[in-house]
Amino acid sequence: MRRKILELQPNPVLRLIDRRRPRSEIRSWADGLTGERLTGRRLDRLRSRGWFTLHAIQWASGTDIDHLAIGPAGVFCVNSKRHRAKTVWYGDTAVTVNGSPTRHIAASQSEARRVSRALSRRCGMDVPVRPVISVVHARKLTVKGANPPVLVLAVEQLGRVLSGLAPVLPPDQVAHIYDVARDARTWLG
Repeated sequence: MRRKILELQPNPVLRLIDRRRPRSEIRSWADGLTGERLTGRRLDRLRSRGWFTLHAIQWASGTDIDHLAIGPAGVFCVNSKRHRAKTVWYGDTAVTVNGSPTRHIAASQSEARRVSRALSRRCGMDVPVRPVISVVHARKLTVKGANPPVLVLAVEQLGRVLSGLAPVLPPDQVAHIYDVARDARTWLG
């Protein structure tokens, strides 16, 4: 994200001005970067509980995975979504922001499937990946549904929820998946 912001506006003074302008492209990218940093810090706190995290994993296409959390409860593909002072609602299959529908659920599910395929191929075993959306700075987050296909959580809840899930991976598998995820060749295809 930093590269994109620099690409959009190389001049640091103009970049600072653009970050403060409502609806500017730089502000949108900067808000996303803030959300990713906050989510990353929360996920990194899980290290003492047997979790490993990776951030901004680059696909060969140039897109990236915001965060990957690998721990006793499995593998989680975490997307950061900063919706400052907005109302976020999640029902069975949709997320709305201030009443407007988003593609957050479909995009998160698609990314988790892609990550699962890449990890499974390189690990030599099936690696299920669960999608998570980390909502940052929303005024209100409402989640309806007992067992949603995508975990939608306020950034403050990430550590508690992920570390509270039932263990499904032994430590040696967690370490193996993490080693494979750290290898850039995993994300080439």
